[in-house]
Amino acid sequence: MDTTIEQCLEQVRQTVPLIHNITNYVTVNDCANILLACGGSPIMADDEEEAAQITAVCGGLNINIGTLNKRTIASMFLAGRKANELGHPAVLDPVGAGASDLRTDTARRLLEEIRFAVVRGNISEMKTLAAGAGTTKGVDADVADRVTEENLDQAVAFAKEFASRYNTVAAISGALDIVADGERAYVIRNGHPVMAQITGSGCMLTAMTAAYVTANREHPLEAAAAAFCVMGISGERAYERMRRENGGNASFRTYLIDEVYKMDGQVLMREAKYEVR
Repeated sequence: MDTTIEQCLEQVRQTVPLIHNITNYVTVNDCANILLACGGSPIMADDEEEAAQITAVCGGLNINIGTLNKRTIASMFLAGRKANELGHPAVLDPVGAGASDLRTDTARRLLEEIRFAVVRGNISEMKTLAAGAGTTKGVDADVADRVTEENLDQAVAFAKEFASRYNTVAAISGALDIVADGERAYVIRNGHPVMAQITGSGCMLTAMTAAYVTANREHPLEAAAAAFCVMGISGERAYERMRRENGGNASFRTYLIDEVYKMDGQVLMREAKYEVR
């Protein structure tokens, strides 16, 4: 029987995957909390002296280049190589690839030298990695790149080609999400625009994706799609709560984590909006 997104959620709750995060210090606390909320467990360790050792005791690895610096670059490669050696799933978030040479070159080197189960980014970041150069609006997608219903077929084809080329799952977030391997793509229509008005929604999604893939390592495509659906539904529910309580974006951030914590299989299957192409 094919694994469902509901089964992926349940597997995270049952196995409590321990995730090593070398991540963005702007959002490191949010990443830790979203991992706890979804059923995982976080470790944050980015010193070169312990990166490989911490990776060895964890089930999965999350590498996020959001606040990149030369000290942590070395740690990323050490942790990534150790994860590959042990067969632990690794997830890459190439935050801002295209915004500077350092980001672009580091992300491409990571992608070429480390095997990632999932690469999660916005469409501009993913196009930059595929082309070797590109532009982003800071760490956001360029407006010209955004996935719409009109260019969805081309975006799906790009995601599948990227996944096949790098032997990974390409997980592209935006108003329309695409999660693809070389053969199939989930097109996901959950989420809310307010998610772009807090710092960290993407970083949290990457951390949660690492937990889902670690708990479901034989089914990385379904696991990543499940994480995207959980985050999107949680964003919709968090917005409704924010609106009812006349809150703002700081409240939304807290409600988002709450909704991930409260998510169950019934809500996921009832409210997930996706198609497989």
